Amino acid sequence: MPAPRKYPDELRERAVRLYRESEPRPTFRRLGEQLNVHPEALRNWVRQAEADAGQRHDRPSTDILAENARLARENAELRRVNEVLRAASAYFASEIGPTRRWAGASSTPVTSRPVSSCAS
Repeated sequence: MPAPRKYPDELRERAVRLYRESEPRPTFRRLGEQLNVHPEALRNWVRQAEADAGQRHDRPSTDILAENARLARENAELRRVNEVLRAASAYFASEIGPTRRWAGASSTPVTSRPVSSCAS
């Protein structure tokens, strides 16, 4: 569960809109003081809004960030499942006797005895 946000979404949207619509553009410090928001938070909101609008290419958009987070969660789940399957495989392999185990590629190949010619 993600941490609760310090600032509501409405404040974020309003702050970004005020920054974009103001002419001349205010400094982040001044606008942050007016809205009682930390200037760095305001700067990040504006840059993220610009990335979402396709105006910036130095940071990923919100959609890409969400997709990356979803893929990271899926990857973590698949790693957990793989670990369970490895453990189950090792358990069942130990239960099977050595005579019933399949000889893998690491074992030496079985060679047949050469046939001696019977020349009289």
